[in-house]
Amino acid sequence: MSQTMETGCACTLMNMANYDGFVQQVQDDPSQGFFRFTAKTSWKGGAVTETTARGRSITADEPEGLGGTDSAADPVELLLAALTSCVSIGIATQAAKRGVHLDDFEIEVGGDLDLRGYFGLDPDIRPGYTGIQYTVKVKSDADRAVIEDILRTAERTSPMLDNIRNGVPVTTRLEMVA
Repeated sequence: MSQTMETGCACTLMNMANYDGFVQQVQDDPSQGFFRFTAKTSWKGGAVTETTARGRSITADEPEGLGGTDSAADPVELLLAALTSCVSIGIATQAAKRGVHLDDFEIEVGGDLDLRGYFGLDPDIRPGYTGIQYTVKVKSDADRAVIEDILRTAERTSPMLDNIRNGVPVTTRLEMVA
């Protein structure tokens, strides 16, 4: 598990006053709850891309066997990271809201792909994941039932888990530039 194991739970470092204040704002004025997140991805050559979001940068690349240079995580790995990062934040938030101490936790995740779909070898095979599995490992003196409830609530309120489980409409527009 991570280094936090020896130093204590970082969830107590969450700014719950900011969180609670914003929740109250949205409760008082639901229009405050509508956000548009944006990102911009630029091609850097080969299979390398750089995405910027809120001034932060994420690089992606393919493994060598898929034509890349293996200089960064693959986009499908970034999806796994987005999922488990979102669930992790939810766990930390729910624990902090309830005053539950977590010594540490981590999530191990894997997804299964049939590359025949990605390679276009079989039109009946999806190019995406056929399944994603994750395991949450928690070190805490809290009762298992409390931790299970925290996990269920984190999953129920996770935007990434919802996007993956339920899909989301995606539209595309092409612009040709000179």
